[in-house]
Amino acid sequence: MEYTVQKLGRLAGVSPRTLRFYDEIGLLKPARTNSSGYRIYGSEEVDRLQQILFYRELGLDLDRIKRIMTSPSFDGSEALRTHREQLLAKRRQLDLLIANVEKTIAAAEGSIEMTNEEKFEGFKKQLIEDNEKNYGAEAREKYGDDVVAKSNAKLANMTQAEYEEVTRLAEEVTETLAEAFRQGDPAGELAQRAAELHKRWLLFYWPQYSKEAHAGLAQMYVDDERFRAYYDAKQPGTAEFLRDAIHIYTGART
Repeated sequence: MEYTVQKLGRLAGVSPRTLRFYDEIGLLKPARTNSSGYRIYGSEEVDRLQQILFYRELGLDLDRIKRIMTSPSFDGSEALRTHREQLLAKRRQLDLLIANVEKTIAAAEGSIEMTNEEKFEGFKKQLIEDNEKNYGAEAREKYGDDVVAKSNAKLANMTQAEYEEVTRLAEEVTETLAEAFRQGDPAGELAQRAAELHKRWLLFYWPQYSKEAHAGLAQMYVDDERFRAYYDAKQPGTAEFLRDAIHIYTGART
């Protein structure tokens, strides 16, 4: 079956403008253009659009989706299996949060007592699970099982006050880094403050700190596509800028 822009948009729940934009950036080309100049999409394009929407649902930006889907190693079937695992992980997170909300309601109504630790237990469990799933293999290879286990234990035992502080720190790192990037000097005062804040944030997760490990992590932010995409989401080049700032901060590069 074939679809025009209007029909495919209605089928997928996206606007014709979005489909035209996907065509312009080379993410989703129509199968052909008919004699009247209309874009025509076939079954392959429908499947490709489904993949794109799966990736969008998982929070990936269009540049990263395009890099993934135009890679020679891209496997549609494997991508679907990965989507399934990631969606199941999101469902587990929602289940944890729902259970946490239900306990909080019961505590507010006086039917149970809830400790401060229980109030954000679901967040910590999910964070540990996500870290293991997404980065566990690399972390264990780079730092060893003992270090990763100690890091997970530190996170699991985090107090409510510590959890609130590390969340606040993460936001401050992001804001300070964005402003420092606009100034453009990784050795500047603001960039070095971002590096210091990043160190303070790391100390909530790492069992111990070393300048070498900090510098190595900063390099991984550039080398690993997942980290680079996270830091470059709003402004391309941010991952490299943070790497440079941390290398200057730790003395890995002068």
